Order: sequence, then structure tokens, then C-alpha cells
Amino acid sequence: MALLIGSRKKRTAVFISGKGSNLKSLIKFSKKKKSPISICLIVSNNYKAKGLIYANIFKIKKKIFSFKNKIFVEKKLISELKKNKIELICLAGFMEILSNHFIKNFSGKILNIHPSLLPKYKGLNTHDRVLKKKEKYSGCTVHYVNSRLDAGRIILQKKVKISENETSKSLSRKILKEEHKLYPNAILKIFNL
Repeated sequence: MALLIGSRKKRTAVFISGKGSNLKSLIKFSKKKKSPISICLIVSNNYKAKGLIYANIFKIKKKIFSFKNKIFVEKKLISELKKNKIELICLAGFMEILSNHFIKNFSGKILNIHPSLLPKYKGLNTHDRVLKKKEKYSGCTVHYVNSRLDAGRIILQKKVKISENETSKSLSRKILKEEHKLYPNAILKIFNL
């Protein structure tokens, strides 16, 4: 990927909807010397998102958008991202589906993390569905975002063994721990670091 220009860190926006645990791990990663990203903007579709606290803690600019009128909001969002010279977007538990128009504006520059071994179990309620199917393994995937849900090119995956008495909650915790390591590693991989 020709994403890295010189040794300057890439101006990155992270999109969240909830607790922001992946956001927190990406912020910690961005502070490391070898990290190719610098998080300049946090975007949320939920003004009650607990993860917005990290914007205050780490003094990162934050913007909250209501997606009720998607076309109008995405226009505002695109101009906000361009104004902030954003070069990479990391979706981290962002519960909105972005339009083709939005994705085309940032083609090849939007990453997402998904709590399953894609292409299996796209969409929501992955852990419940995995357990219902009595899978032996689940995991997480970092992939590029394209116009189809959870269908972009896979960058990295991590397999997680499912225990006998696994619950949706325990599996979620187990996978989240791996997500926090996988996302930074996927970013290093796309920058060939």
C-alpha cells in the first residue's frame, strides 16, 4: 500500500458508536513511535457513546452526527473529514452503514474490525449466531470497507477457540481482547511496517 508518505504519521479518524475500547487501544497504539497513524478526529453517531470520554482524556477533536438524514449528514461528514485532512478512517464498533458515495470518497482508506472470522457471520449478533451453529472457533477480522456489508478485502484475522460452556458474553470478551491487538497489527501490515 502506498499509504505512507515519508515518515509522517497518517491523519486518522476513528468512528465509534459505543464504549470505545478499540478506540482506546488505537489511541495507545498511535502514541507509539513505530505507529504510522495519528488520531486527529473521533466521530460518533451516538452522543451518549461512552467512548467519547477518550476524546476528552486524550484531547482529540470529536464530532457527533445524527444519521437520521443520511445523505445530508454524510455530506457534512465528508467535508469535516476533508477539512481535517483525514487520510485513514478506522471503524471501531460504528453501527451505521456508510453509503457507496461516502465509501467512494475514501476508497481504500476505510478499515473496519468485525467480531467473526469473515466471510462467516457478517452483520450483527455474531456471537449468538456462532454459538447457535456450535462452531469450534470464532475470532475477529480487520478488513477494507467496500460497498457490501463486511465483504471488503481481509487484512488480518485472529482465530479464537470456543470453550465448552461459552456464552455470548464470555466469547465477546475473549474476542475483544484479541481485537485490541489485531487492529494495530493490521494497520502496521497495510503500511508494510
